[in-house]
Amino acid sequence: MSEKESNPVGRPVKYKTPEAMQVDIDAYFDSDAWLKQGDDVIFCPTVSGIAYALNMTTASFRNYEKRDEFFSTIKRAKQKVEITLEQRLSGNSVTGSIFNLKHNFSWKDKHEEEQGKTDMADVLKALVDKLPD
Repeated sequence: MSEKESNPVGRPVKYKTPEAMQVDIDAYFDSDAWLKQGDDVIFCPTVSGIAYALNMTTASFRNYEKRDEFFSTIKRAKQKVEITLEQRLSGNSVTGSIFNLKHNFSWKDKHEEEQGKTDMADVLKALVDKLPD
């Protein structure tokens, strides 16, 4: 074995298994993701918050996602953050619900659809007009 093989470069990984990481992720969701806003305490998990709880940078946390064995663990943790944020979109304003419907369920404003059809019709007409007889 060469010297390079016996002494790898870089910091060793903190988590050798997804199960070990999952224990710390669960602890984050159970306790560290609470935020006080005035008199209210709200659940507000973040991807950066998970990384902080795991004692690593957000970039390091994302790097784990590139490793096949950690992919599902990281995706599920990020999905829990996404669920919480999506739930908060529906607060006191309909704007969050509209945003969610447009981006996650392909809803469109009627005006957007009509504008798109009109523009395409104009383009097609202009092309047909340019065709030789």
